[in-house]
Amino acid sequence: MVEAIMINWVYVILLFILGFITYKRKSLDLFGSAVMIIMGIVIIFSAGTNWLLLIILFLVMSLVATKFSRKYKMSLGEFEGRRTSKNVISNGVVACFMAAFGGYYLPFVGGFIGAIATATADTLASEIGVLDQHPRLVTTFQKVDPGTNGAVSVLGTVSGMAGAAVIGIAAYFLGIVPNPVSSILVSIISGTVGCFMDSVLGALFENRDMLTNEHVNLLATIVGAIVGILLI
Repeated sequence: MVEAIMINWVYVILLFILGFITYKRKSLDLFGSAVMIIMGIVIIFSAGTNWLLLIILFLVMSLVATKFSRKYKMSLGEFEGRRTSKNVISNGVVACFMAAFGGYYLPFVGGFIGAIATATADTLASEIGVLDQHPRLVTTFQKVDPGTNGAVSVLGTVSGMAGAAVIGIAAYFLGIVPNPVSSILVSIISGTVGCFMDSVLGALFENRDMLTNEHVNLLATIVGAIVGILLI
């Protein structure tokens, strides 16, 4: 028991170090790093360090995808750069909530996986999909410019599904989901559904300034979590 508590506090220290690094490297602003640390602490002491590692995996993949082809994205005006606390909350609060209760109510494990898979799939689909020169609007299938809200592409879709699969594989090896097939399928299906919901909401509401990007991300992760709960 004492050893487990000590390990948890070691991870808390590492979490502060990670927060400092993301801030210094201008990946997150000060409040974004602070919110990330708070969410991480909640996950550590409610669900465990392995659940935190899955969140960190999402963070690493999203930051790498954001930096990928930076100059090209800047030329399109699609380089997001430093993310704020709003980005952190909209992508992570649902997973944090699911983790807080996941150890006590099994279906919330599926919700946790679904929320992270959605956030991962959406981030990779957006950051890598913008490199595809032939995106189409998800609601009408009309050709649109790269980076348009609600645009989908083959490259983006494949990238998003691959990211969700990585989350599922990691969830199995971290012992969060005991069955590898179930873990991967839940992650891919919920992540893909959530990602497409993000695109639909973007096309219907964000393009009309009825919702912000943060609102869309939050609603998409809620959908992904619900799908994960239903599938687990």
